[in-house]
Amino acid sequence: MASSKRRGKDETGQLLIVGFSNTKMSSRLASLLATIQPAGVILFARNIKNPEQTWRLLRDCQKCVTTPLFTCVDLEGGTVDRFRATLGSAPSAREVFQTGDRKLFRRHGQIIGENCRSMGFNVDFAPVLDLAFEASHSVMESRAVSANPGETIAYAREFLAGLRAANVMGCGKHFPGLGEGKLDSHRQLPVIDKPLEKLWAEDLLPYRTLRQQLPFVMISHAAYPQVTRDQTPASLSKPWITDILRKRIGYRNLIVSDDLEMGGVQSAKPTPEAALEFIRAGGDLCLICHKEDYITETYEKLVKTAERDPKFARRVAESAQPVMAFKKKSARMLRRVNPPSSTAVGRLTLRLWEFSEEVRLDAFSRRADKRSRS
Repeated sequence: MASSKRRGKDETGQLLIVGFSNTKMSSRLASLLATIQPAGVILFARNIKNPEQTWRLLRDCQKCVTTPLFTCVDLEGGTVDRFRATLGSAPSAREVFQTGDRKLFRRHGQIIGENCRSMGFNVDFAPVLDLAFEASHSVMESRAVSANPGETIAYAREFLAGLRAANVMGCGKHFPGLGEGKLDSHRQLPVIDKPLEKLWAEDLLPYRTLRQQLPFVMISHAAYPQVTRDQTPASLSKPWITDILRKRIGYRNLIVSDDLEMGGVQSAKPTPEAALEFIRAGGDLCLICHKEDYITETYEKLVKTAERDPKFARRVAESAQPVMAFKKKSARMLRRVNPPSSTAVGRLTLRLWEFSEEVRLDAFSRRADKRSRS
């Protein structure tokens, strides 16, 4: 009986990717990780001081957990760049897309991937697949590349291939699409009043086309009332996660929530209840990026619900088992790397600078050409 309970708790841990404030291992963090046995950890700029320190922190996290960790970061380039103070700034997705050069699209992914890999990361929550509609311009800015889904697919396909060449797994986000959202889901719930037929032809086309190339899909905290008939965020919606993403689109890899501490989902449910609803809706991995109390409360909520609710216990197993199978299949990607040497860091910094200059000079050349024609 005790071993069955421990197995259930370990399965529950495989539904969580967690963040924290540390730059080095502490007894408190070690205890949290050892207790929960999460599927992964996510680091932000607050955790990253230099490449060797980051590699050591991720190594120490892995020592606390018995299964290989997804070691995750958000690194798109531009405004979302956790390595800016460590290796230098990477150009945004839109800046690279505007070169029109698919080789540069792939190099963008590969350079970002190599930088991630050198520090011990194996998952990058990128690229953004949201379409660059005017409605979301003030929120998304240079994170979205084009209002044309075909152009978004062209960039994302190459970026994902670049990450893959560096042994880093990418993630399409933010399903089903924030392109028509006027509010920032970090703070508020965007309500996107768009029919499914139009979403299917536009916002969902990148997910439909790239479903086999996406190791992860991240679900947004936005509501689509013409689809769900209410203002439930997509991240808590079985019609979106199970019926549309899993069944209609046929996506077979892992489904991760956006951060369950964000305002967009908190408007519907507090973090532990949101995690419960995300898993019930068909999600696999709950992302909780900041507060240790939320992580602990969520873990306990999921464990206790599974212990008293056989249907939810089956749902936990339905997600935990594919997570473990995916880790086994991705063993090469999850293998730990050697610590970064100063020589390797210098080489990565130089490559990033050269790439950024190439993108910048291309933009300068295009502006000059436009002026000469006017």
